[in-house]
Amino acid sequence: MKYDFTSIIDRHGRDSIAVDGLKGDGFSPAPPKEGFDAIPMWVADMNFPTVPTIQQAIIERASHPAFGYFEAPPEYYKAIIRWQETRHGVTGLKPRHIGYENGVLGGVISALNCICSRGDNVLVHSPTYIGFTSSLKNNGYEAVHSPLVRDENGIWRMDYADMEKQLREKKIHAAILCNPHNPCGRVWERRELEKAMELYRKYDVYVISDEDGHEHGDDHPDRGNAAGQTQLALILNGHKHIPSQSVSEDARQRTAAFYAPSKTFNLAGLVGSYHIVYNSWWRDRILKESSLSHYNMMNVLSMHALLGAYQPEGYEWTDELCEVLSGNVSFACDYIDRHFKGVNVSRPEGTYMLFVDCTDWCAAHGKTIEDVEKACWDVGVAVQDGRMFFGPCHLRMNLASPRSRIEEAFRRMDRYVFNR
Repeated sequence: MKYDFTSIIDRHGRDSIAVDGLKGDGFSPAPPKEGFDAIPMWVADMNFPTVPTIQQAIIERASHPAFGYFEAPPEYYKAIIRWQETRHGVTGLKPRHIGYENGVLGGVISALNCICSRGDNVLVHSPTYIGFTSSLKNNGYEAVHSPLVRDENGIWRMDYADMEKQLREKKIHAAILCNPHNPCGRVWERRELEKAMELYRKYDVYVISDEDGHEHGDDHPDRGNAAGQTQLALILNGHKHIPSQSVSEDARQRTAAFYAPSKTFNLAGLVGSYHIVYNSWWRDRILKESSLSHYNMMNVLSMHALLGAYQPEGYEWTDELCEVLSGNVSFACDYIDRHFKGVNVSRPEGTYMLFVDCTDWCAAHGKTIEDVEKACWDVGVAVQDGRMFFGPCHLRMNLASPRSRIEEAFRRMDRYVFNR
């Protein structure tokens, strides 16, 4: 490969909560026992060096001594349009459809504030990204969870009958769609999105689509107190991302979509997302809503990071990254299937998170999910409690590390956790 996905980066002392934020405080894992180093597999950022053009773009701009007021140049919008056209087949996207957001979650709330009243119900799928549930609660909205169900092949599917029941009975007119889904990793197929959008049309539901998955662009990503994040281009093993707005003209008009380069290029610490909204009425309202606090302002270095990411090298780097992540996912799922009896996982189609179901293993061994987590944390396998994502006996595992670290993590879980 042209780019480096094998070097182990020492992130200690570099402002990284993934390695320096292990506190065992109910949100983060506990630090390991003496004799074990920590392998960060919880918060959703990557342990790979980003594409060099990002650093080059930031350094070049930082070399100029003035950092006064600025506005995004035309190339900023051209880079986004080119990325969307090339990576996702988007057509008809114009600069006026694009607007800056400090983060996806902030944009989600701005969009909701335009169409909802406090106390309104908002449909989400569960398992549910904690950022959605936290942001909805903090802003006075009620999350209504429509559970995803696993089919005979173990693939997570939307339950359209339950969705319709919730929309009808609870008079819901706003829904959050996660595409790809966080934490399950589903990449929704066109027919699935079409069926969901038909329900939303039938019940006059506005759709807010996190097209990056999750989690993304935050100063404290999974806690949901800042920006959202992105799984923008991280589609695995030949699956194809279908933008939610692309399945029909009605979907295009009733959907506000949010993106960011932060997940794909590991830029969460720089903060910077954007929306794509074709509906002019809703777009004007979102821009007004997001302007009211005066906090939703672009950072000049974040802007140049996006320009560096969306260079030709960024396209090539992303393709190589997806190949590496696909290999890590296949290794992890195969290892679980072969060695961890009673542990179940649905292979993700996008992103780099595994949502691991330990229900049967815990029942067979008289253990709780807390026991499993502590055993992992004690030996430095810093996985995340899946209950905050509405997985009652689940772990969430981040696989965006060099293969050598992923293999070491699974060796430790084999020896000290599931087959001790």
